[in-house]
Amino acid sequence: MRIFSNALITTALTTSALLGASISFAASAASFDATKAKIDAAMKSDIRSEKETVRDANRKPVATLEFFGLRDDMKIVEFIPGGGWYTKILAPVVAQNGEYVAALGTDRIKKSLADQAGFEKIKIVSEDSVFARPEGQRRYDLDVTDIGVKNADMVLTFRNYHNFNASGRAAMNQAAWDALKSGGIYAVVDHTARHMEGMSDSNRRRVDPVMAIKEIQSQGFELVDYSTMHYRQDDELRYEVGAKTVKGNTDRWTIKFRKP
Repeated sequence: MRIFSNALITTALTTSALLGASISFAASAASFDATKAKIDAAMKSDIRSEKETVRDANRKPVATLEFFGLRDDMKIVEFIPGGGWYTKILAPVVAQNGEYVAALGTDRIKKSLADQAGFEKIKIVSEDSVFARPEGQRRYDLDVTDIGVKNADMVLTFRNYHNFNASGRAAMNQAAWDALKSGGIYAVVDHTARHMEGMSDSNRRRVDPVMAIKEIQSQGFELVDYSTMHYRQDDELRYEVGAKTVKGNTDRWTIKFRKP
């Protein structure tokens, strides 16, 4: 039985947040055109492998980044870029008019991307941050104080919130808060867990979106909006995200926050 509904997130959206979103974040389709053209060009780049491009249909980068409000003149920070799936799209988009910064867990892109043509302008910070899994726990703690970035327009993190325990998530949310300017966007995507379900081997890489909203709001962020673009009806939220029945087709929450 599926014990999660988008209604749970809907009830978390207050009227004031919705009104604020309609005023502050309403943007015409035309204002995204230049950014979309750069996203499309980055997605066609030879630097992306076939293994990466085959995920485009599922991950929907154009729709995702439009929802979050990305523009090509922004100063953006990507937390935990992993192998660089999104880095290869984000960095070229803002290279000319904006700035791309990678923070936390950046070893892989430092080795594979930092010296590649077209990626010379990327900045890698907070390399001394530490991920440590306490004995007996499934999730990591995060030792990070200040990543040294200020006045960013947007902080993004994709499918990483689930990696951390409560203190690690709090540290990441604090780091996002410190990096963003007033009005800046915190953009978060992760695999959906059943609401209030206890931790298990099956859901260890999933996160309850209501819990995430509560935690991120407690940091001071305002909930702006959520999208159902990554809703997957056939993901029953029963299986580990790497299981063959759901791998590459998990239900994911996509939520947009703002620093007041």
